[in-house]
Amino acid sequence: MTDRLTLTQLRIALAQINPCLGDIEGNYRIIKEYVLRAARGGAHLVIFPEMAVTGYPVEDLALRRSFAESSKAAVNKLAEELKDEGYGEIALLLGYLDQSDVGEFNDKTLPLNSAAIIHRGEIRGRYIKRTLPNYGVFDEYRNFSPGKNSLVFRHCGVDIALAICEDIWQEGGAIADIQGRDIGLLLVLNGSPYERDKLELRHELVSKRAQNVGAPVGYVNMVGGQDDLVFDGGSLVVDAAGKLIAAAPQFEEGLMLIDLDLKSNSSNPDLILTDGPLPPYERLIPGIATALHPSAEIWSALVLGVRDYVEKNGFSSLLLGLSGGIDSAVTAAIATDAIGGENVYGIAMPSKYSSDHSLDDAKALAINLGINFRVIEIQPLVDAFLSSMELRGLAEENLQARVRGTTLMGISNQEGHLVLATGNKSELAVGYSTLYGDAVGGFAPIKDVFKSDLWQIAIWRNHFAEESGAIPPIPQNSISKPPSAELREGQRDSDSLPEYDVLDQILSIYIEENGSLEAITGAGFEAGLAQQVITMVDRAEFKRRQYPPGTKISGLAFGKDRRLPLTSRWREESR
Repeated sequence: MTDRLTLTQLRIALAQINPCLGDIEGNYRIIKEYVLRAARGGAHLVIFPEMAVTGYPVEDLALRRSFAESSKAAVNKLAEELKDEGYGEIALLLGYLDQSDVGEFNDKTLPLNSAAIIHRGEIRGRYIKRTLPNYGVFDEYRNFSPGKNSLVFRHCGVDIALAICEDIWQEGGAIADIQGRDIGLLLVLNGSPYERDKLELRHELVSKRAQNVGAPVGYVNMVGGQDDLVFDGGSLVVDAAGKLIAAAPQFEEGLMLIDLDLKSNSSNPDLILTDGPLPPYERLIPGIATALHPSAEIWSALVLGVRDYVEKNGFSSLLLGLSGGIDSAVTAAIATDAIGGENVYGIAMPSKYSSDHSLDDAKALAINLGINFRVIEIQPLVDAFLSSMELRGLAEENLQARVRGTTLMGISNQEGHLVLATGNKSELAVGYSTLYGDAVGGFAPIKDVFKSDLWQIAIWRNHFAEESGAIPPIPQNSISKPPSAELREGQRDSDSLPEYDVLDQILSIYIEENGSLEAITGAGFEAGLAQQVITMVDRAEFKRRQYPPGTKISGLAFGKDRRLPLTSRWREESR
């Protein structure tokens, strides 16, 4: 064995791609394009994200044998084509869906979250992740020797360990096994969804794992929207001391090439692709992408979530109601940034309770954004309902919202637009919305954004426009005026709810921190107010279940992470 202090250069390429779930042919083309780019860039090894072949998360598609067979066939085809076209010497690490043989594991055929090692026209090895955040579909299984939680292969004289996503979040398992193997490099394939403040947490974790295993770590993450998840990329490389030496931008596809000086022939690998160190070559200078402002990060996630939901599902245009308020203004601006103003249709639907400034603000927003705009007076429709049946109070208020919802869905059916719901997390939490009214739609971009955060990202978006020499899209009046549903004379949201800056703090404790009543009062909030908010949250679950999907940006989002029983007599009380 070569002296362990001997170092060899290795150029790796991290392919931060945006696959589409189920589009195996399309994903295949993207993967091949990036392999060729990596090869032309002089890379010796290219690493792709978790489940790059199929898209991620596959959910119950993992149970379809034909789906897994198509995934495996694509991997085999790629290996053969690259060799035939003269690219066989570059090694690939590629995430894909595999499956066990029939009867191989307790007489079952299991879907397997796998990484293939491809070299010289063959699949030289595969690594299978022990678990997946899709529990119940992927079982615990590994096809390598019993008791071994890791795979180490040698390429260009460097011993390289593999891990997939959650492997590095756990102290035991793969990481514990790798720690004892004296590797030269750890590479991690990821499908890690975006959450606020998660990028810094990832950096800290990857740094810690580099120090654990005593080797540099390359972390590649996918980018793109998938239903209510957004993957933010942010691929990175740290050295053996955990220092960040290269980082890709968030929310952008791309290929990151980096040269590393790594230990040569340092362990007893499970398989050898090529042996012996490479001769020195001219090094690339790595770069570290500038971190986004917190509001820019959220905005980018919301825009990408809308864009990919629209494009990957075959829609071409978006429709939403414009009230002149902050919710619809932010939603319209996100939609415009996602697919262009010419493809966004805003409808103002004033009633007799609508203020002149609301219609003016809606018009100003449409002009600023360059979107399609029209006004449909709903009062004649409301009056027609009321002439046929007597509705008063809340029932009359909700009728207006439902007439607006019916109007939007009618236009959607007639013209083929996807309707966006404009409700925010604060309203969704406490049930401050109308079923079959403002809750209609096919996607809800801001459903995981608290109201107080909406104001912040609106201010940031306007400031960004000013810095870019563009017109600030969101009218100042939409940001500064007191929020109101305008369903009765002089109505304000604060008639029914605490002020949003107070409400959102309580909701954050109760929902995102799973805090108790005591936790809320311990933070300085009055017990009666805390109990009022808790009761509203617990009673609104039936509304949340019927709300459209929307982009997740927090650690705990309605519909994705948190569901209460619809029928329950449990009440959070002081104990």
